[in-house]
Amino acid sequence: MSLFIAHRRPLVDYATGIVGSRAHAEDVVQEAWFRVSRMDDFSVVREPRNYLYRLVHNLAIDTRRKIARELGRSAPEEAAHFVADEAPSSEQAFAGQEELRLVLEAMAELPERTRLAVHLNRVEGLKLKEVADRLGMSVTRTHVLIASAIAHCDRWRARASRDNQGIAEKG
Repeated sequence: MSLFIAHRRPLVDYATGIVGSRAHAEDVVQEAWFRVSRMDDFSVVREPRNYLYRLVHNLAIDTRRKIARELGRSAPEEAAHFVADEAPSSEQAFAGQEELRLVLEAMAELPERTRLAVHLNRVEGLKLKEVADRLGMSVTRTHVLIASAIAHCDRWRARASRDNQGIAEKG
């Protein structure tokens, strides 16, 4: 992780060149950090610096495409009836509600400032810089705070999933 912290600013600069926005680049680098932090053993990566840049490059390209799709969604109304129904099935809705319940339980364990940072970033859609400004923190500290909260939620969901599997196997 020290390699990631040492290269954070150059990675953000690199992503900015691809996505065209420093705020989006901050989000790209945050997502890369999440992915690297979830890896079981980052030390097996032969060229960690190159891996980080490739990961940021791929995520930045995905983000640029997503932005382009969102900008292109203003389709004419006469074509609207050709769009498939995007409503989730009842099973998907139930699974989503269950996941939301687990995330809310996990979030309830976190300090208020951490919950607020996650809410501002993930629910209200504020960029890391905006969250940092609102909370009076550095962007790096905000990034770490949100990343640790997401990791906490992931561990909580994984624990709940293991517990549910154990119940299903007994039943």
